[in-house]
Amino acid sequence: MTMMSKAAMGIAVGIAGIFVGYCFYFDQKRRSDPDFKKKLRERRKAKKQAQKSSSKIPDLRDHELVQKFFLQEVQLGEEMLACGEIDGGIEHLANAVAVCGQPAQLLTVLQKTLPPPIFQILVQRLPVVSQRVIAQPQMAEEDVE
Repeated sequence: MTMMSKAAMGIAVGIAGIFVGYCFYFDQKRRSDPDFKKKLRERRKAKKQAQKSSSKIPDLRDHELVQKFFLQEVQLGEEMLACGEIDGGIEHLANAVAVCGQPAQLLTVLQKTLPPPIFQILVQRLPVVSQRVIAQPQMAEEDVE
């Protein structure tokens, strides 16, 4: 190796060492911050809230949007139930039943596929979700006036 490449190699190693030291220092500083866990919990809660609000019920007059929303809610509900998130899964399935054109048939299918305790919780939650679906278009019309 020539003298120039040894110097370049030394500089590169030095810069890499400084960078790694910088990373360790600020990671330690971040972890020792008393508000770190609090901020982390708040960020996670905000993210969950954003996901929850992302399942807003579409305009019921637009058949294509309702169909897309229905399929999305059924899929999310099934995925969440499979992951063990029962409340979230039931909420999504209840949204799907509320916007479904033939809710009796969907409930029959869900009754056959879901365990009885989960299906009972779903049936209990349906009136609340249905009221929200009915109230949503009225709120949109009030905003226009």
